[in-house]
Amino acid sequence: MDNLVKKKWVAIIPARGGSKRIPHKNIINVMGLPMIVHTINAALGSNIFDEVIVSTDCEEIARISKETGAIVPFMREKYSDDYSTVSE
Repeated sequence: MDNLVKKKWVAIIPARGGSKRIPHKNIINVMGLPMIVHTINAALGSNIFDEVIVSTDCEEIARISKETGAIVPFMREKYSDDYSTVSE
């Protein structure tokens, strides 16, 4: 039993700053909070994930995400356009 490795469950939330249909959609107020806060709180409150990571290219989304309890390990510079996939 000592050689068992505990799995780490991580939620990754992609949150690009440059939405064209709804500008700044991740930080618009929805029921009193920025929309990204609802997503982070749902992930944290699920008690499924050991970490919640937000992948973003926007300083404001990063700030709000960190204040809410998510991890923002880096700011995306590449692959933050309309054509990049989430896996990139």
